[in-house]
Amino acid sequence: MPHPAWNQPLSVDDYLVGEDGADCRHEYIDGQIYAMTGASDRHGLIVGNIYARLRPLLRGTPCQLFANDMKVRLQIDNQDLFYYPDLLLSGDPHDRETYYRTQPCLLVEVLSDSTARIDRREKRWAYQTIPSLREYLLIAQNQRTVEIHRRARGWVLETVTEGSVRLDCLDVELPLDVIYEDVML
Repeated sequence: MPHPAWNQPLSVDDYLVGEDGADCRHEYIDGQIYAMTGASDRHGLIVGNIYARLRPLLRGTPCQLFANDMKVRLQIDNQDLFYYPDLLLSGDPHDRETYYRTQPCLLVEVLSDSTARIDRREKRWAYQTIPSLREYLLIAQNQRTVEIHRRARGWVLETVTEGSVRLDCLDVELPLDVIYEDVML
């Protein structure tokens, strides 16, 4: 994990106020904040492709889909954590805090060299504590590979390298051709 961006413990309220309109986003782990790095063009295209495919399917439902800027809040062992997943889907109409969600059913992270270890270990472990979470996707940006962890299958890793990814929480297939459209590998 990168070094904290601030050495003094920060309250949740001060963190949320500081993130509102900030030029640089930060993740929050038990009072410490960590600056987030910028994203590559491939990263942006992958997130945009998935968002563009899923958003029309959600019209008229209680589901809300967010790309990049909505935090997920967790509380583990009396510690507050806030992460910025690349995509967050919440279907709970009562999960409507202004700056974060607590009950997502789907979380997606696009892997980069600097974040892959954290996404595969720390965040996977933390996200699995969310009772509403059904699926966690990790998407490679340098090759056509999607890793899926599903609650219904005991969080066992599934890897998809061709065809489609089944999103049980939405009852849809997400083709790899859509995920990687216009992405130069």
